[in-house]
Amino acid sequence: MFIIGIDPHKSSHTAAVVDRTETVIGELRVGADRRQRDQLLRFAASFTPRTWAIESASGLGALLAQQLVAAGETVLDVPPTLSARVRLLDSGCTDKTDPHDARAAAIVALRHSRLRQVSAVDHTAVLRLLADRHHDLTGLRTQAICRLHALLCGLTPGGAGRLLSAPKAGRILRGVQPTGPVEIERKRIALELLGDVRRFDNQLVAVKERIMEAVVASGTTVTDVHGIGPLGAAIILGHTGDIARFPTSGHFARYTGTAPIAASSGPTQRHRLNPRGNRQLNRALHVAAVTQVRNDTPGRAYYQHKLDEGKSRKEALRALKRQIAKTVYRHLAADAHR
Repeated sequence: MFIIGIDPHKSSHTAAVVDRTETVIGELRVGADRRQRDQLLRFAASFTPRTWAIESASGLGALLAQQLVAAGETVLDVPPTLSARVRLLDSGCTDKTDPHDARAAAIVALRHSRLRQVSAVDHTAVLRLLADRHHDLTGLRTQAICRLHALLCGLTPGGAGRLLSAPKAGRILRGVQPTGPVEIERKRIALELLGDVRRFDNQLVAVKERIMEAVVASGTTVTDVHGIGPLGAAIILGHTGDIARFPTSGHFARYTGTAPIAASSGPTQRHRLNPRGNRQLNRALHVAAVTQVRNDTPGRAYYQHKLDEGKSRKEALRALKRQIAKTVYRHLAADAHR
C-alpha cells in the first residue's frame, strides 16, 4: 500500500510517495495547469495499490482532488493542522518545504483512520456556492452602507439615523445642495456608494431566488425545522456536505460549535461557550433558536424550562441551539438514507 501525499499551491503541486514504513520512495513537482492530473497519474502508475492524501482538499487542492476522484482514484482530505503536527514531531524533517509538507500529508493519511474521503461534488456544492455568495454580498452591502453613513454625516445635520436603506439615502441626497468643492465631491462619492448599495440589493434578491430553487431541488427536509428557511437550509447543507462524515449528532454539534466545551478543574465541574466550529453553521442554528423562542413552539417551551432551572438567557439559548443541532442532524441523516 502506497500513500501519495500532495502539497497543493496556486502555481504548482508537490507529490511525495511513502510506503508503510514512512519512507519516501518518490517525489514529483508539477505545474498547476491542465496537464496536472495526467502527469500525476503517470507518475503514480507504478505505485499500486495507492491512496492520495491532499492537504486542504477543499481549498487550494479542491480542483485536483475532484480530477483524481473523477479518474477513479481514492483521495483523502488532510487538514493542514494535522500535517503541521507531523512536521513538529518529526525529528528528521522539521523544515517547512513543499516536499516535507507532502510527506507530512502522506504520513497523516497512513496513521489517521478518520480522514474524510473526497467524493465527487454534488448538489450540496451548489448550495455552498450560493450561501457563500449571499454572505459575501451581505458583507459588501454592509460596508457600502457604513461608508455612506459616514458621508451623509458630513452632508446633513445628524446624518441619516441608524437604519439606512437605498430609498432613504436617495431621498436625503436629493435634498442636499452642496455649496463648496468639498461638499460637491462628498455628494458625488455618496451617490456612487448609493449605486453600489442598489446593485448589491438587486444581486441579493437574485441570489435568494436561486437559493430557493436550489433548496427545493435538493428535496431536503431541514426546512421542516421551525426557524430554518431556504437561506438557513443552504448554509446547513452547503457547509455540512456529506453527513456521513459525522458518526453521531455529538460530532455534528461539535463541528457547528453548539456543543459546550468542558472547562472543569478539580472538584468543580463546568462547561463554557464553544467559540470554535463552523461559524456559518452556528449562525444558522442561532437564527433558528431565536425564531423558535419568539414564537409559540416546543423550542420556546424548552427555553422556558431551562430558565426555570436557573439558567441564564444565554445559557438557555445555547441549550436550545444544541437541541436544534441534534434535530437537524436527524433530518440530514434521514435525507441521506432516503
